[in-house]
Amino acid sequence: MSHLAELGWMSMSDGVALRTRTWQRNADVPARGCVLIVHGIGEHGERYAHVADQLNRWGFDVVAFDHFGHGESPGKRGTLTTPTRLLDDLAEVVDHVHASMLEGQPLILLGHSMGGALAARFVAERIRPADGLVLSSPAIASGMKAWQRMMASALAKIAPGFTIANGLPSDAISHDPNEVAAYRADPLVHDRVSGRLAQFVDASGAPVLDAAPAWQVQTLLMFAGSDRLVDAQGSRRFARIAPKEMVVAQEFPRHFHELFNELDRAPVFDTLKRWLDQRFPA
Repeated sequence: MSHLAELGWMSMSDGVALRTRTWQRNADVPARGCVLIVHGIGEHGERYAHVADQLNRWGFDVVAFDHFGHGESPGKRGTLTTPTRLLDDLAEVVDHVHASMLEGQPLILLGHSMGGALAARFVAERIRPADGLVLSSPAIASGMKAWQRMMASALAKIAPGFTIANGLPSDAISHDPNEVAAYRADPLVHDRVSGRLAQFVDASGAPVLDAAPAWQVQTLLMFAGSDRLVDAQGSRRFARIAPKEMVVAQEFPRHFHELFNELDRAPVFDTLKRWLDQRFPA
């Protein structure tokens, strides 16, 4: 059971304050760096408390923040005030986290699903430096159909604040019925998405794949082979064209979307620990 996070607020340049959660390693554990968690669509940072607990045990401090329109952060659920809001906010969060870190310690981004596509695009476009990147079932290929793209485009232009249900099957996040039940009962989880947000997620894979052949950040890519929420082909293509010395890819063929919440999550954490130990040793 993870210890409680330290709750806070982080002010963005436009005056919006985003909810933050910080989990610090015990003082007797040598510091190895900081992991910044970038969560997926409709969820929030507290869902990663068990991931933070493991990372703390391994020597990493952990910070998570709730995106605009998500969790305990302000904003209409599933909306963006500007098309690049998520990238802009992530840049400011990275600046804040960097300023609070021990000098010389690495900063590692850990992004899941939409957050994985966001973190990967952030690295691809070199918006801010990061020492490492962990991707969990990233939405490099969103799986959106042509008619959905047309609808998202129209809504983004004529009604950017209008939202609809995202249509993602909650029973496909994990084979663990307890995780599915907890997700459905979580008052901070929502299923809303605007055309602007859908467009952002769908468009984020292209710059990642364009940058993949010359990828320059040490990256661990873990993805679910039985994913029904995003198209795993995006991860497979990224793994195929990125330099093998920079990107370690691991597919879990029978896992559903939320790797860290699967019934068989032990190999996921083992893969993460092994990569961290090799790239960022104590």
